[in-house]
Parts: sequence; C-alpha cells; structure tokens
Amino acid sequence: MAEHNATLETTLKLLLDEKKYSTIKDVLITMNPANIAGVFQELEPEKTPLLFRLLPKELAAETFVEMETDLQELLIKGFSDSELREVVEELYVDDAADLVEEMPANVVKRILAQADPQMRKEINEILRYPENSAGSIMTTEYVSLRPQMTIDEAIKRIRRTGIDKETIYTCYVTEGRKLLGFVTVKDLLMTNDDDKTIEEIMDKNVISVSTLEDQESVAQMLSKYNFLALPVVDTDERMVGIITFDDAMDVMEDEATEDIELMAGMIPSEKTYLKSNVFDLFKQRIPWLLLLMISATFTGMILNGFEDALKVQVVLTSFIPMLMDTGGNSGSQSSVTIIRSLSLGEIEFFDLPKIIWKEIRTAALCGIALSAACFAKLMLIDRLLLKNSKVTIAVALVVCCAMALTVLVAKIIGCSLPMVAKKLGFDPAVMASPFITTIVDAVSLLVYFLIATAILF
Repeated sequence: MAEHNATLETTLKLLLDEKKYSTIKDVLITMNPANIAGVFQELEPEKTPLLFRLLPKELAAETFVEMETDLQELLIKGFSDSELREVVEELYVDDAADLVEEMPANVVKRILAQADPQMRKEINEILRYPENSAGSIMTTEYVSLRPQMTIDEAIKRIRRTGIDKETIYTCYVTEGRKLLGFVTVKDLLMTNDDDKTIEEIMDKNVISVSTLEDQESVAQMLSKYNFLALPVVDTDERMVGIITFDDAMDVMEDEATEDIELMAGMIPSEKTYLKSNVFDLFKQRIPWLLLLMISATFTGMILNGFEDALKVQVVLTSFIPMLMDTGGNSGSQSSVTIIRSLSLGEIEFFDLPKIIWKEIRTAALCGIALSAACFAKLMLIDRLLLKNSKVTIAVALVVCCAMALTVLVAKIIGCSLPMVAKKLGFDPAVMASPFITTIVDAVSLLVYFLIATAILF
C-alpha cells in the first residue's frame, strides 16, 4: 500500500506540474476515499486544496472524513463559505460532531455557521454526552419505520429517506420514538406479501445500548453479535441514534493504541508518531520514567539491607539479573493475558479466585521447569565447565528455590493487579509490563535474600 501511494503521489505531482487537471480528476474518482486521503497526506500542503477541489462533492466529503485533523484544518481555512457548506452538508452527523470536537474554536465557529439548524442541533446533542460514551460516537441518522406500515410503504419510505442515512440495511421500528424492534432490508425484500405489516415480520428481540454505555463495551457488543449497527436509547428507552460498525472499529483501534502505550509506560497521545515532535514524545514518556525510576529505589533499599550477606557470599550477586528478569517476564506474561481477557470481556472481577488458582498451578509447572534447567546450568556450566568453585550445591539450591518462588509470586501479582485496577475504575493496561516489572523486581530480590539467609547463614 505504501509503495502504491508513493507511485500515485509521484504521478499526481507530474500531472499537477503539467496542469492536466482533467486527467487528475479521472484518476482520483476511481480511488477509494481512504486511499485518496492517504495520498493527499503525503503531498505538499499547498497542493492539497487544488486537488481536493477536483473531487466530486460526495467523494470530497468522504475523503475529508478520512483525513488527519491537521489536513482537515488546513483545507477548512482555505475554503470559501460556499465550499465549506458543501462539505458540511455531505457529512454524516457523527462525523461532523467528531470534526467539531477536534478543531480549534475559530474553525468550529465557521463549521457551525455553515451547517443548517437541524445539523447544528444534532451536533450539539452528540457533544453533550460524556467523552468515550455510546452517545458521543453515535449518529442520529437512521431509518425508522412504524409498526402499522405495510412492507410496500416501508420500502417507499426507505427509498425516500435513505439517501441521507449512514446505513439502511437495518431499519428500526419505533412508535413515539419508543424502540419496538427491527427489520432488515433482506426481510422486506424476501417477504412475498407486500400488504403484510412491519409489526408482523419485525424482530422484537432487539439488543440496544444506553447513551452512557462505555464505547469500548459497545464495540465489543458489535463484534460479539456481528451487527452492522447497534441502536442507542436514552434512560426512557427512546431511540436516539445508532452506532455503526465503522465507528466501532475506530474505537477498537483507539483503545488498542491506548493500551499499548500504557503497557509500554507512556501517556497516551492522539497524534501519530510521525506527527509528534520530540517535545511531544518527551512529555509522553518522562512522567512514567520518573515514576518508575523513583519506585526502583526500593530495589536499592533491599540490596543495601542485605549488604553484609552479599559480602560473605559475593557469588549471589551474579544471579540477581537472571532472577529479576525471570520474575519480570513471568509477571508480564500473566498481566498481558489478563489485560487482553478483560478488554474482550472474557473475565470479570468475581473470577479472580479462579484466575489466581489457575496462575498458581501454571507457576508451579513453570517454576519447576525453570528451576531444573537452572540447577543443571549451575552445576554443569558454572561449576564444572567454568570451574567456579563458589557455586556450591547450597548456592544452586538457593538460586533454584528463589527462582521457583519468584515465578509464583510474579504470576500472582501479574494476574491480580490488572483485575484490581479494573475494579477501582483504572485502565488495567496501567498495571502492565513496566509497573509490574518494578514491583516484581523488588519482591524477587526480597525472596532471594530471605532464602539465602535461611539456607546459607
């Protein structure tokens, strides 16, 4: 795809230099809006407005929605009022609301000034819902049918009103805005009797979500039930909009990106990597690095506390990195597994006892296998091959026991902390690799030296 875009970019530049605008238009109208937006993003900013004006009105609006925020802002600033009005009129309400939410105040004023009163009202309705709620990502443009309509009347209504709707495949049956059920266009077309009423063929087992439902939960529901759209109702069970699968995909991408950044010990950012400057990256990373650096002082305190023991058995020092790395890796494995299961809705907080019991058994198997491999390594390589006489059977026993116990503790911590974080209302991803590794490092050292003290001193 990147190579394809680069070729198109080069072609468009050549055609622009030769002022072959009709040829450029013929090329662009054969392309998908997302691909056009990708090519525009790579061109010099001053060339984008000219190319954008070559697009037909509907394709221009679809391309505009796919663009990055900075390019959208650039185009809006260069639009005349009439050009801006044409674009805004072609936008779906949820896309217009997203645009208004991301633009600076002076640009927002221009957008709202060119929107018709009904669209302004609908945009304001969406914007009043809490961020990351179902209401904030829904669109108010859907096809509604009355239960008393005949199939023939319903099809005529879809043809008359469907042109402005984001999706027409699923139609919702309402009465006084109360959601009663739904029918699909397939249901309407496959029914032989056109005089049948919608009430006779509609599915009354409709699944809906509240306007205040978390957007991630909504995305999971769309994925679980394979719906193209999901109706949104208010506290009085009145239908106020729908959430389409493309919006759910955007939510899942955003949530996955946020989780990855949190798991890497960074503050989430809305900018892409190439759009972020060095100072943006610094602000993302430095708070967590400072926190983890300070929390790592506990490791130093433990080492200081067992300084006398280390002086007597200096050889113990050489095995500290291996134990800390093994503990950190074990904890990370458990935490990542649990965070994924939480994000997919596979487990809940009340499953914690079962999860801990499963992790204990897993840790026992992993600990035994690692300890056996470690003992063999210490005896065969360190003692016999490298001739390190300080690696005695007692030292090997200390290291192996510490290894097994560290894996056990690390896996319990790794599975428990994300669950507790979720219960307290925090993002479980916060409790991923860096944070858990720091905790496990301190615990593994404490375990190691306590066992060493008990066996060797």
